[in-house]
Amino acid sequence: MFAPIVILVRQQLGKAKFNQIRGKAIAMHCQTITNFCNWVGIDAKQRQNLIRLAKSNGKTLGLLA
Repeated sequence: MFAPIVILVRQQLGKAKFNQIRGKAIAMHCQTITNFCNWVGIDAKQRQNLIRLAKSNGKTLGLLA
């Protein structure tokens, strides 16, 4: 779904800059999940499962193209 946009942005920014921005976005997303889990009281194992689910959903949506 989003793969064409991701590929276009990667071409425009260049692979190195794109990967840098992507890495920061992934880190922020993981931190948001961690903060939510800490707030709700979800343990580390369940948190890791949520992060894996987010990665799987990103692949499905084409965000990891």
